[in-house]
Amino acid sequence: MEVTTLPGIIQKNLRENPDFVAQYSREGGGDFKPTSYTEMYREILAYAAGLREIGIKRGDHIGFISDNRKEWHITSFALHCLGAVDVPRGCDSMAAELAYILSFGDCSAAVLENEAQMAKILPLKSQMPQLKMFIIIDNDFDKARYQADLSGITLHGYRDIMEKGKALSAQGSDASIEAEIEKGQSDDIATIIFTSGTTGEPKGVMLSHGNILNQSANAYRMVDNRHGDKYLAVLPVWHSFERTINYVAFHRAGAVAYSKPIGKVMLEDCAAIKPQWLPAVPRLWEAVRAGIYRNVASGSKIKKGLFNFFVAVGTAHQLFKDMLLGRMPHFRLRIVPFDMLVSIIPFLLLTPLRLLGNLLVFRKIQAKLGGRLRAGISGGAALPGAVDKFFAAAGIVVLEGYGITEAAPVLAVRNRHRPVRETIGPCWVNMEMIIRDPETGMELPAGKKGLVCARGPQIMKGYYKKPEETKKVIDSEGWLDTGDIGMRTRKGEFKITGRAKDTIVLLGGENLEPAPIEDKIRDSEYIDHAIVLGQDQKYLAALVVPNFERIETYAKENSISYEDFENLVKLPEIRKLIQSEIVMQVNKKTGFRGFEMIYRSVVVPKAFQPGVELSGKQDYKRHVITKMYKKEIAELFDE
Repeated sequence: MEVTTLPGIIQKNLRENPDFVAQYSREGGGDFKPTSYTEMYREILAYAAGLREIGIKRGDHIGFISDNRKEWHITSFALHCLGAVDVPRGCDSMAAELAYILSFGDCSAAVLENEAQMAKILPLKSQMPQLKMFIIIDNDFDKARYQADLSGITLHGYRDIMEKGKALSAQGSDASIEAEIEKGQSDDIATIIFTSGTTGEPKGVMLSHGNILNQSANAYRMVDNRHGDKYLAVLPVWHSFERTINYVAFHRAGAVAYSKPIGKVMLEDCAAIKPQWLPAVPRLWEAVRAGIYRNVASGSKIKKGLFNFFVAVGTAHQLFKDMLLGRMPHFRLRIVPFDMLVSIIPFLLLTPLRLLGNLLVFRKIQAKLGGRLRAGISGGAALPGAVDKFFAAAGIVVLEGYGITEAAPVLAVRNRHRPVRETIGPCWVNMEMIIRDPETGMELPAGKKGLVCARGPQIMKGYYKKPEETKKVIDSEGWLDTGDIGMRTRKGEFKITGRAKDTIVLLGGENLEPAPIEDKIRDSEYIDHAIVLGQDQKYLAALVVPNFERIETYAKENSISYEDFENLVKLPEIRKLIQSEIVMQVNKKTGFRGFEMIYRSVVVPKAFQPGVELSGKQDYKRHVITKMYKKEIAELFDE
């Protein structure tokens, strides 16, 4: 039977792989506990019955404020069984943002992870007049404490609804819930995911069951995911990237283990689960790499020397291997037989050293990620070249992908069988991607930069209640303007070079993309974040968030005294260090043009926070940052 709606994925596994593990979750802080597809399906049907009993019905919009946990998918699938639409967000979202989403999204009810989320939004109840019901996943809450504030809103606990649903299941409700599932259509809206608001007011992206299923059903053709594979979920599950990866796992009877994007927690969970797949944003891959380098730096000179030697060997060996196998990016004409000829001898000579490096060094790194990793998947932003090369040298495959929420979201990913370096791989199955001239709208040939446009079954149904905004990004022929700048290789792989709206135009008329410059700056061990600035200015400058641990170590090693971090980052020695690091990373030798050099920088004394300066997928909220640091930015260009 063809799967046409998301609950059909679980039904498919109930028939074909009922005893396979669907979820691994820690309950009460203990060990991971497995849940089979049979058990998961029973919970979904019971919870759907309980939700229906309290009034949830087809077409309802249900807010869903929760982070990664087993109950997330039970709730989401149960809502979809009834034909309801979930409107998700994470617990780190600000109260005003949640109130806007729940109100504009016409949510009649909201599922909340815990009491804290209810306390956060209750003061703004007047802004959400349609909201009539709260469902709290963590049942242990003091209802009496909120009785007065809850006027007009009914309150339910997750366990209470589940118990009610199980009683109904025992009375035969499963058949009627399955009948509701059968009423669902591929074109029905499954979710409304609001954009991160990195460029302004969030917009609600309406995605259908069919939009999402095109990815989950066809992923095996691109990344070679297999039945029974384990996936570690560290990114916010409400976000389109992680959520889709979870459906990819479920579609092939894989198991999702719920973790957190915290280095120590993630690595402990990798050791426990031993996943085959680890989806993560570039910032997390950077953090893993940085942690490895910190560990090496704390060891002996011999250990550090061996490590750096084998990283250099691994990097060179991978380059020659890619040349030999024809896996170099062809942005312009490239003579493959010549590549093979010049690479074969170095490749053979370096192979024994690469194997030795794997035995002495890289096997330990691979073990930290569980030892069974088939590939990591990087999405949400561009993967810095230095990070990409490091993991390739270490024998850890990281498949860089690309997408946007409006495309459900994956549009391209490096092919697992033929990964091409420096690219995001070919277009996804059943989808089309082209590069257009932003002035003429004409399709550009390989090697030319332009707007990335996409068309196919994954393109959203539109922005909720914003038809004019929808028309701005989807033309009459169905092409979605992604807002990204990119280019295509002669063999059909793509590379993203920046955001169209992020393009900086200097006073002299020079156009440049800040993202590649920012990515390169972050290669410095002393820098965590960098925002390149310069619109309508004579030169470029940067707002920098340092790596506070490395800066503190530098200060101690150089006998620099300071009172606190705010005082430390203002010291001339630290400002000079940061500027010299920027110059070392961004110069003509590293491939940048004269007008792309950073002439001034300012160091801020606190880390960027998700939900404030960063979006849920760790993108920069540039309009927020420029407003928050208005004074510091003005000083950068004060002549």
